[in-house]
Amino acid sequence: MTQPKHNVVIFLGPPGAGKGTQAERLAQDKDLVKISTGDILRDHVARGTELGQQVKPILDAGQLVPDDILIALIRDKLASMDAVRVIFDGFPRTSAQAKELDVLLEELGAPVSAVPLLEVPDQVLIDRIVDRGRQAAARGEAVRSDDTEEVARRRQDIYREQTQPLIDYYSARGQLTRIDGVGSMDEVYGRILSSMQ
Repeated sequence: MTQPKHNVVIFLGPPGAGKGTQAERLAQDKDLVKISTGDILRDHVARGTELGQQVKPILDAGQLVPDDILIALIRDKLASMDAVRVIFDGFPRTSAQAKELDVLLEELGAPVSAVPLLEVPDQVLIDRIVDRGRQAAARGEAVRSDDTEEVARRRQDIYREQTQPLIDYYSARGQLTRIDGVGSMDEVYGRILSSMQ
């Protein structure tokens, strides 16, 4: 079976769900380029491009980069590809960004192929994050400041507030697939793969 020319995957899931790890694995297996807007921004700043010069003061001030600049960065990245074969991790973050991305993908003739959403119960996520902190402490390593129950709970609340409209957006378009994120990494990965057949 030949791979489709274009393949655009948007990965959603809460902090602690294992999204980053699964996205990396999927990118390798499906011959996709993993796109992180943070990485793209840092690359443009490092290369001193016009866009890089535009975003450097924003990043230096610790502010959020406006949507139009993020879309311009992604447009630049995708336009250089013969075939748009990407997995977005951490973008879009809002339904406004999702709409902008849809317009761009339509221009490129590369619609969204799949939107897997890793679902893990809050308490399981919080236990995972707190356990990660405990294990680091047991190994004598520095514990991440966000590996506490209080911070973990707040991050879940923020994720829900920010991401629910995005989940609703892709769900209404029939593109969202909910995936049980509880189990071994291989079990969860198997579910992701079967959801994309």
